[in-house]
Amino acid sequence: MKIGIIQSPVTADQEANLANADRAIRQAAEDGGDIVILPEMFSCPYRNSAFVANAEPCDGPSVARLSAAAAQCGVYLVGGSIPLLEDGRIYNASFVFDRNGAVIAVHKKVHLFDIAIDGGQVFRESDTFTAGNSVTVFDTEFGKMGLCICFDFRFPELARLMALEGARCIFVPAAFNMTTGPAHWELMFRQRAVDNQLFTAGVAPARSYEGYVSYANSMVVSPWGDVLYRADEKPCLAVVEVDLDQIDSVRRQLPLLSARRTDLYSIHRT
Repeated sequence: MKIGIIQSPVTADQEANLANADRAIRQAAEDGGDIVILPEMFSCPYRNSAFVANAEPCDGPSVARLSAAAAQCGVYLVGGSIPLLEDGRIYNASFVFDRNGAVIAVHKKVHLFDIAIDGGQVFRESDTFTAGNSVTVFDTEFGKMGLCICFDFRFPELARLMALEGARCIFVPAAFNMTTGPAHWELMFRQRAVDNQLFTAGVAPARSYEGYVSYANSMVVSPWGDVLYRADEKPCLAVVEVDLDQIDSVRRQLPLLSARRTDLYSIHRT
């Protein structure tokens, strides 16, 4: 399976962002990508005022453009995330499209990014967004795939649930900042991959020094914890081939999932 990584720049011009994403998706498809992934909030700046200004329904311009690109290119597309307006609420939502452009999954960010790091980033997504309530796994001809958004990936229980539902790779549109990124980005993607013995793929916006500063460093990690690809901070497009048979090989050699003692793992133990 080949994963198309699109680490794109994000501007205040939604139409320019969508056009740039469209071009990149087509290039990733030409380069052989099977599943292409965009960054979190690829269509608007990462700030609460921009989320409100650019919120759109599921039949808005972003979903329409992404659906058309997936169909025309014949790829699966993990459409980063957009501010989704639904029933008067706004969600940080990621749409997944199949090779015909049909929506096959929608993940609404479950854990909202409300943090205050001493001497670093302060942000409250909950000032704008409503949290989702679902674990998201979708089907492809390569098997089941998991999906979550940025801060969701910090919670090992969510990744484990996706693995137990059969996910072979967890895709993570994300936008870590310059405080948490250097400290935790690579560590987290390798940790989730090793703990769940699957592939992980994280895609972030390219770094800009206006407003929210993305750490970038999009990456793909193997079930053994090897970093198969890591970008730097600049805009880039890469197609990374992964051998899904490695999942079964690693699980045979190191039977972590089958050796779990679920009789002991209870939050109700005293």
